[in-house]
Amino acid sequence: MAVQLAPVINYISPEEYLEWEKLAETKHEYVGGHVYAMAGASDDHNRIARNILIDLGVALRGKRCEPFGSDMKLRMPDDEAFYYPDVLVACDPRDNAQYYRERPLIVFEVLSPDTAKTDQREKRYTYGLVPGLKTYVIVAQDRVEVTVLRRGRWPGWKEQVITGLNEVLNLPEIKLAIPLKRIYERTRVGRTK
Repeated sequence: MAVQLAPVINYISPEEYLEWEKLAETKHEYVGGHVYAMAGASDDHNRIARNILIDLGVALRGKRCEPFGSDMKLRMPDDEAFYYPDVLVACDPRDNAQYYRERPLIVFEVLSPDTAKTDQREKRYTYGLVPGLKTYVIVAQDRVEVTVLRRGRWPGWKEQVITGLNEVLNLPEIKLAIPLKRIYERTRVGRTK
């Protein structure tokens, strides 16, 4: 996900944010009544998110679960925040708002230098509040490293760190295994010598 810049306007309601965001030229995240402009992402960031989305799209074709890219918002409980995860997988047919999802099964964030702290701390906690979210996957872009957080006993996650291009990201929730080699395909760190 891209870097969050300073708030661009004062407090607005979630409803105002959703209407305003439809017309905005750039994406904005909403946290506690404040709107934050998002900067663009690097080429490797985009490659990683695309690679994950392609594998998910192929694997889930014709199935109940559906993957979405970084233009689909994740609405947090009580309208306290709307984030733009890099990729999410939604499976609940009742979770069908046009511009956001509320109960994804899996969320992926690709780390950027400017968003690492937000993705690893704020979102790690906040995503734990999402009903039905089973897995939060954090993918580094400057090294081959995938952190898989699976819902454990509240308030925590069970954490697994996967490194090495020959390793595999297992997602039993959707019966899928993605080799890290494919996640990092065409990236600087994924190129073999």
